[in-house]
Amino acid sequence: MTAAPPARGRRRAPTRIERAAGRAAALHRPRVLLALLLLLALTCAMLLDGYLRAEVGDDQRVRTGASSSEVPDEVLEGGPILGFPGGQAETTSVPDRTIVLTFDDGPDPTWTPKVMEVLEEYDVPGTFFVVGSMVSRHPGIVEDLVDRGHEIGVHTFTHVDLSYQSASRVTREMEQTQLALAGAAGITTTLFRAPYSSGPDAVDNYSWQVYQQLGEEGYTSVFIDTDSEDWKEPGVAKIVEGATPEDGEGASVLFHDSGGDRTQTVEALAEYIEEMRAQGYTFTTVSGAMAEQRQSAGGSGAGGPGAAAGAPAGTGDQLQASHRPATGTTLYEGKALLAAVAVAEWTVPALSAGLAIVGAAVLGRFGLMLVLARRHHRQRNGRRFGWGPPVTRPVSVIVPAYNEKECIENTLRSLAGSTHPIEIVVVDDGSTDGTAELAEGLGLPGVRVIRQENAGKPAALNHGIRSARHDIVVMVDGDTVFEPDTVGRLVQAFADPSVGAVAGNAKVGNRSTLIGAWQHIEYVMGFNLDRRMYDLLRCMPTIPGAIGAFRREAVLQAGGMSEDTLAEDTDITIALHRAGWRVVYEEHARAWTEAPRSLRQLWSQRYRWSYGTMQALWKHRRSLTDKGPSGRFGRVGMPLVVLFQIVTPVCAPLIDVFTVYSMLFVDFGAALLAWLAVLGVQLVCAAYAFRLDREKYRYLLMMPLQQFAYRQMMYLVLIHSCVTALTGGRLRWQKLKRTGEVGMPAGTGR
Repeated sequence: MTAAPPARGRRRAPTRIERAAGRAAALHRPRVLLALLLLLALTCAMLLDGYLRAEVGDDQRVRTGASSSEVPDEVLEGGPILGFPGGQAETTSVPDRTIVLTFDDGPDPTWTPKVMEVLEEYDVPGTFFVVGSMVSRHPGIVEDLVDRGHEIGVHTFTHVDLSYQSASRVTREMEQTQLALAGAAGITTTLFRAPYSSGPDAVDNYSWQVYQQLGEEGYTSVFIDTDSEDWKEPGVAKIVEGATPEDGEGASVLFHDSGGDRTQTVEALAEYIEEMRAQGYTFTTVSGAMAEQRQSAGGSGAGGPGAAAGAPAGTGDQLQASHRPATGTTLYEGKALLAAVAVAEWTVPALSAGLAIVGAAVLGRFGLMLVLARRHHRQRNGRRFGWGPPVTRPVSVIVPAYNEKECIENTLRSLAGSTHPIEIVVVDDGSTDGTAELAEGLGLPGVRVIRQENAGKPAALNHGIRSARHDIVVMVDGDTVFEPDTVGRLVQAFADPSVGAVAGNAKVGNRSTLIGAWQHIEYVMGFNLDRRMYDLLRCMPTIPGAIGAFRREAVLQAGGMSEDTLAEDTDITIALHRAGWRVVYEEHARAWTEAPRSLRQLWSQRYRWSYGTMQALWKHRRSLTDKGPSGRFGRVGMPLVVLFQIVTPVCAPLIDVFTVYSMLFVDFGAALLAWLAVLGVQLVCAAYAFRLDREKYRYLLMMPLQQFAYRQMMYLVLIHSCVTALTGGRLRWQKLKRTGEVGMPAGTGR
């Protein structure tokens, strides 16, 4: 019969939290995926919005001085309507005493409706060459144009000079605009006008390639005969004069219904129509002009795809000949595009408002921290300050340990060198690596080792509290090193009988690596500067597990260390507030802890911290309506924690997202200056925090790089934690792999 293996070799039973985590394990990856999908959706919405505004890079260029050697003379000297029936270029002129009113760059929500009002008043049709990005943002205007019998043409999607673009970009510009038209008005069109074009005599070798390509795809390109130059805002008289053709000739006339203040255009349009009619002119669309020319030629002649039989000039009751009903995939893709644009159009303004709120909160936090931290420092270091008679009585130091063989020796030796009388209680939580034997084998005075089956850190701490011989207990992690005077400084606040717990100053011991340096900045600037503020406001939310002192009576009154959350340090701190005890911060009591060495370990640690904090806040939510000290924490401390540790960090990526957005789509220089200004504010706060903690400023050189990698990771961790909390998941305690490299600091510890 085979003997049973020793207890040390048996697999430990999972704790209650671990069992709950096991049941939720199947949901963990979907939550990560959900968080990433949310970020991806946000990024896509902002990129789409930027693309719609046609401000990407430097695409809006115009080529000048190019040769026209490859362009046929009949095109250069022909009419303003260019088609390619049978693959051959043919041009069409507007019939004599006929005007084709064309409007570029719309639709505009302000000016296009005003132009339509003038055209409707005089019963005149227009041909509108629309920009696809504008169509997708204002689809209702295009639908109205089509319903009123006006003609629509493509003016590209982003108003880019196509002569600089590849054939695929040209096709994409056209297809995207057609999809926008399909979604907006249920049509596509065969008409096209190139941005920055003028008359056919201006076609050069580069743009000719574009017109040939589009001609092969069935488009009719439309140029101009007369240019009102309304975009210059020269005055109503000048606009009318520029648009008027000579000697009764027909003309394709250019106006604009977008791109600036078009007050003069609207006024000039009415005057122009009246004057042209007085001269015997009629008005039609591009399709109407082509149809009229075909009829006058006895059914033959140029015309291209847009010259098919259709509505006669000036009518608004039938579909224009250049229009095609959008059906099938094109129609549904167009509707999907407009839906995506609507989301993007809503998202960016909403995020802009959020950015303003977040920016104000971030700057407000920095200002509040600086003011209160300075007051806290001056108050606690003033000559008249004191907690009361010196506390000299012995205290119990509790060290919960689970597989801490790499670190436990440094921890215990540092504690044994304490200048304050202490007993050291090591609670071995079912370690399998010989931690208990190592602690006993050191032979250090005042060290007791208590063994228990693995039950988790809260259970180990409770066991240590019950076994402590003194009324003050100091809790320290098994990977933390104390300075000789740390315990003595930590317990002096207990001279005040209202103080139930004291938070110490946790420092990163392994700061020589890049990740360690980043965490060092965070500890000094974020954690310890925050604690000064919370101390002064009497709403300290967390006593760090690495270094904290407690009145034993207060811990027992609060119910001991709880397993209800993964942040037992935050849980007990809030519980002490609710029990009426004061929690303070002692900046001179320093402990050196080993921070995670890899990004994966850092993620695990901060994920647990974030989620545990949310659990603790939810557990103690009733403090919001309590009276006394509990209500003070609920109505002062809890909102601050939610705002500064959850809401603001979750929304803080808006600063980075909008910085990138502005650099790509708006003004690179201004965006960079704004980002540097925010960084400057952070550097000032960090420098002041380093001064208070007497740290060397050289680590601040890592701060700009921290903004590009470390901070983004912390955002993702918090977002992941929020998604987990909202979906009802649970996490287990995740122990970090230690190296034991943190030892007693030399000198001042800097």
